[in-house]
Amino acid sequence: PTQFFEPYLTRRRANGFGLYGALGIGRREVDKMRAQHDRNFVFFDAPVGMIFTIDRRLNQGSWIDYGMFLQNIMVAARGRGLHTCPQAAFAPYHRQIRPVLDIPDEEIVVCGMALGYEDTSKPENAFRTDRVPLEEWVTFSE
Repeated sequence: PTQFFEPYLTRRRANGFGLYGALGIGRREVDKMRAQHDRNFVFFDAPVGMIFTIDRRLNQGSWIDYGMFLQNIMVAARGRGLHTCPQAAFAPYHRQIRPVLDIPDEEIVVCGMALGYEDTSKPENAFRTDRVPLEEWVTFSE
């Protein structure tokens, strides 16, 4: 969305501040935040960077299928001892990416994904986001 709303806005901010905190970047260090964000576009120095597209004419169900496809890539990578980082940061730039990668007009960029071996010396790789308690988002029926 172009404008996040509650409760997602608070969660997004907490994740961002948590990541920047792990990296030693303060809340007012906008240049450092931007530099960290820009690392998306070099796939965080991973040896493999992938760009995923989908036909823009497909409906919501196809996007759900696509999410499962991406998850299967991530699970398969872990099975081979590799790590991944799905990157939504690429999605807004499909118009700029399209001519570089010769992507057909009917396709739009879903995301990028970095693939490689985890660098455990990087503090961002130790950062873990909080999870909403199950009871807050699941309804059990008998």
